[in-house]
Amino acid sequence: MRIDAALQLASTLEGEDAKVDVEHLLCDVLQQNRTYLYTWPERELSDEQRARFSDLLKQRRAGVPIAHLLGTRAFWTFELEVNPSTLIPRADTEVLVEQALELCSDDAKRVVDLGTGTGAIALALASEHPDWEVWACDRIPEAVTLAKRNAARLQVANLQVVEGSWFEPLSGQFDLIVSNPPYIDPIDPHLSQGDLRFEPRSALTAEAKGLADIESIIDTAPSYLNRAGWLALEHGYDQAEAVAELMRQRGFDDIRQRRDFGGNMRVTAGRWPG
Repeated sequence: MRIDAALQLASTLEGEDAKVDVEHLLCDVLQQNRTYLYTWPERELSDEQRARFSDLLKQRRAGVPIAHLLGTRAFWTFELEVNPSTLIPRADTEVLVEQALELCSDDAKRVVDLGTGTGAIALALASEHPDWEVWACDRIPEAVTLAKRNAARLQVANLQVVEGSWFEPLSGQFDLIVSNPPYIDPIDPHLSQGDLRFEPRSALTAEAKGLADIESIIDTAPSYLNRAGWLALEHGYDQAEAVAELMRQRGFDDIRQRRDFGGNMRVTAGRWPG
């Protein structure tokens, strides 16, 4: 099979990203970049490469996320190792990172990322501010191991990853608390579609129409925030008003919100007056 013939197999996949998916799979099989595919379209895949490409294509047709097939996902300025124990980092979560960096752009800060998963948010903040003391926690042991492995591979030295549920393993005060918690309603039909089918439900869904974990974090966060500290949360496209109201009721002020790349209100932040 030639490279150009392999690229044509994108027509056998569903979805608007089929062409890109096939390019990613071929680059992984050949250990080459995308430019190579179009510079040498007549190159033949070896028997071993053809067999591996066919297997990956079969799994992708079955719906297995491209990130799980490759074992990596681009986020912020780096590549993260991913696996089925955590959420696959999404580009929209970079909006939460941007918001956090704007909220705390001055002196060295003490920051924590709750439910860190791959470590994506914490690693982005720690890499942008090596002078910050960044913590990350997750209650899933496999996620903690994965986040630590990503930190080591990216050589991010100012990040501590600990195991525990939300604030349980933490002590002291923070200037910034960030989280992308579970926020999907357990009966949401999207859970049976796309990549969500292959991601852990515990990292996706929450009771109270997706707001239970968000409300718990908002309620507890003041005990861990310094005066004028910030809480910034990612949430569902239709939860912005509810999250802002929960923050106001708890005593947060200066509520700020930010849209994702699709134009949906995705991040809500509030300042704890102390």
